[in-house]
Amino acid sequence: MLRTLWWFTYFFGYLIYSLPTIKKVKGLDTSMPVEERDMIIHQKPKHWAKSLVNITGSNIHVIGEEKVPSGPVLFVSNHQGNFDVPILIGFLQKPLGFISKVEVKKIPFVPRWMEAMNCVFIDRKDRRKAILSIREGISTLKEGHSLVIFPEGTRSKGNEMGEFKKGGLKLATESRVPVVPVTISGSYKIMEESKFGFRPAEVTVTISDPIYIPAEGKVDGNELGIEIQNRIKEHL
Repeated sequence: MLRTLWWFTYFFGYLIYSLPTIKKVKGLDTSMPVEERDMIIHQKPKHWAKSLVNITGSNIHVIGEEKVPSGPVLFVSNHQGNFDVPILIGFLQKPLGFISKVEVKKIPFVPRWMEAMNCVFIDRKDRRKAILSIREGISTLKEGHSLVIFPEGTRSKGNEMGEFKKGGLKLATESRVPVVPVTISGSYKIMEESKFGFRPAEVTVTISDPIYIPAEGKVDGNELGIEIQNRIKEHL
């Protein structure tokens, strides 16, 4: 009970404390290399996210991070629980944004940092708006920023993977950035398996070998989706 209360106090308290920083990071010199600029912008979000996970008492083990190439990449991950987002932000070294459902904008203060982190909001109920969001994501990747997508579209709340929605893979086939499959195992035990609040869990994040998209020529999105899904399943 006390741990849960402290978690929510820290969640909103740190966001409020960090609000003045958003204006500062938005004013960074745009001539600065993208990855260097992103590292500065993501410092506070990374600290915040890692602390949120640590408060639960969970241990996060990251395997294979040396496989992540430099430059922009599209991380494609399974989605077990609500803690997947802070786990990836806080425990992976590369700065990254998310393709996020538009409903997240209703959470106080959170959207302001997400915009600074180059996250893209997608309205899954409006096909036209969803297509525009995918195009925005492609542009974000081409500009040199890394993104994460959960192609299942929703939490599995367990070790089983849901069906991949292939539309999001256009981010890779049209931006031509490397795809990095990510397997998250055990994150659902922190919250989704708990009847109330949070409980400590052992979570493993496994990075598979990147998939390099050819610079030219047509890419079969279905085949790419199957290959990514198989690589993620190997480590569940």
